[in-house]
Amino acid sequence: MEPSVLGLFVVAGLASLFMAWVIGAGSSGATPFAPAVGANAISTMRAAFLVGIFGFAGAAIQGANVSEAVGRGLVGGVSLPPTGVIVVLAIGAGLMAVGIVTGYPIATAFTVTGSVVGVGLALGGVPVWSKYTQIGAVWVLTPIVGGGLAYGIASVLPRPDVPEQYSVPVLAGLVGAVLTAVEFAYLGPGSSPDSLVGLSRRALAMDGLAVTLGVPALAALAIGTVVRWDVARDQAGGLRRVLLALGSLVAFSAGGSQVGLAVGPLVPLLDDVGMVPVTAVLLGGGAGILVGSWSGAPRMIKSLAKDYSSLGPRRSIAALVPSFLIAQVAVLLGVPVSFNEIVVSAIIGSGAAVGGSSAISARKISVTVLAWVLSFVLAFVLGYGSVLVIPNL
Repeated sequence: MEPSVLGLFVVAGLASLFMAWVIGAGSSGATPFAPAVGANAISTMRAAFLVGIFGFAGAAIQGANVSEAVGRGLVGGVSLPPTGVIVVLAIGAGLMAVGIVTGYPIATAFTVTGSVVGVGLALGGVPVWSKYTQIGAVWVLTPIVGGGLAYGIASVLPRPDVPEQYSVPVLAGLVGAVLTAVEFAYLGPGSSPDSLVGLSRRALAMDGLAVTLGVPALAALAIGTVVRWDVARDQAGGLRRVLLALGSLVAFSAGGSQVGLAVGPLVPLLDDVGMVPVTAVLLGGGAGILVGSWSGAPRMIKSLAKDYSSLGPRRSIAALVPSFLIAQVAVLLGVPVSFNEIVVSAIIGSGAAVGGSSAISARKISVTVLAWVLSFVLAFVLGYGSVLVIPNL
């Protein structure tokens, strides 16, 4: 390998680390625990510490799918050169930094996807319409499904005819059942990814509905029973612990999804370098997210927790349950998704169930949505234009 190629790869790697830091300081570092902070269940600084830990774990264990999609699945027929990767990451990180400074959550998935597609098409790549359709569907349906589920859950939790010692354990059991079907690295044969259901099939030497349905049912029953006992014993403390557990799961899911936006553009370069495994790149991206969460996330956590909606623990639980479910669907599909969009939509839905429009800031929401749309368009234009103005990109 030529020294110039290695040098460019090192620069691209540093740009990727900076992008990971920005993601940790912005979207994935702020959104998972913002509802918990808004409900006064945890302090801002402790939330930033926990989200960094769980974000790093998610990046290492679940980061491969989205990384591969961002690196190879957005544009066909071309592979981004090292300089193109640097441009993509610079555009994405730059726009994200603007969001951090201004306090408005710019969607990382929009900026990185827009810049990758812009650079790739300008280099002569072919649009991958099937992937664009999948991504567009997830982006459009996220606020509808997430906000709708959050609204429905938040409408049920405070009802006197649905006691919380039953409703909250049911939600916790549902999350536990979903976890058994989620794929994690190293659970499969030869350290390949697999789910707890798959692991149980191999361990019991059984297949079929008995394991496929039995493992999630047992997990739901066990978790639901523990949560019911905890909430019945100490309602306020039990709700707080459920809320913190959900925030941790969302932070884990954020790491698994968002690390792909930082390291995904590097994936095609690994073939040229030949001595850097994907696992090492994921760990590096996870470390960048961790440092970003610890050092830069508190500002955005405060902005999301206080400015968008005033939520108690019940509405915060209602916001985090759909956030976790949508995040895991996106990781499974390998779709780059914005955690700002996921959690903010859920916060809006749960807040609207409390007091209608008075519970949310319409101006803040409008500006945020406009920032999301413009960030994708601007990232695409900058990415496409960079190829035209930078010689030999």
